[in-house]
Amino acid sequence: MELEHKKVLITGGSAGIGKELIKQFVDRGVKDFAVIGRSQSKLDALQKEFEGINFILVAGDVSKLEDIEHLLEQVSSHWECIDLLINNAGVVSAGALKDISDEDIVNQININLTGLILLTKKALPLILKSKEAGIMNISSGLGLIAKPFYSVYAATKAGVKHFSEAMRRELIFENVHVMTVYPTATDTGMMTNAKVDHMDSTELVATKSIDGLLNKKINVILGGEKRLKDVDTNLNDPLEIDKTVMENYEAYKSRTKEHRAM
Repeated sequence: MELEHKKVLITGGSAGIGKELIKQFVDRGVKDFAVIGRSQSKLDALQKEFEGINFILVAGDVSKLEDIEHLLEQVSSHWECIDLLINNAGVVSAGALKDISDEDIVNQININLTGLILLTKKALPLILKSKEAGIMNISSGLGLIAKPFYSVYAATKAGVKHFSEAMRRELIFENVHVMTVYPTATDTGMMTNAKVDHMDSTELVATKSIDGLLNKKINVILGGEKRLKDVDTNLNDPLEIDKTVMENYEAYKSRTKEHRAM
């Protein structure tokens, strides 16, 4: 996929992995972005930081259908097509299921999964007008291996995995490459309250993601060979993963106690 002259729509692009993706796309010649985010001040800062780049900036929440429709109205009034849709926005509220508020459960599902699906649906007419299009969905390592105290978050990210797979096959006769990225713990604002050591950098995640796109990979799994081995074990011998969880249960509980980024 040639990146120059591509028009990129990205959710959650004003911080974290999303912002780093924009930076690296700019470095590779992309000049046109549409970005939706909940913070107007962060969107304004994005415009100032990337001088000379053409932005369509929309303050909105991907969990709200009216905000999604407003975003697409803005995009369609400026662009004839969308070349790359990046579904990156996400939130997390960890803890024992009995302790997670009903509001946090609903919002995780609506932002991480429902909004992603609705935006993809609404963007498809413009995506299909592109001569060479892509859809990049940011899932999580927890979408491959669910861990305790992340029941709702893991469910949403597993949903992203299967949605991507289904859409790849649904669009198999279209010129649209669908891929999924599975980051491990990444050093972003979402992880501020999580007690995790040795996190990946946003630079690494963005680089791997874009390289995967250019090489037409369908899955980009961060975490190296150990993560790939664990994914295989989880599929073929899940009780082995259960044993590891039992041995580290209190550590998981402590690590996730304050982890909330909504």
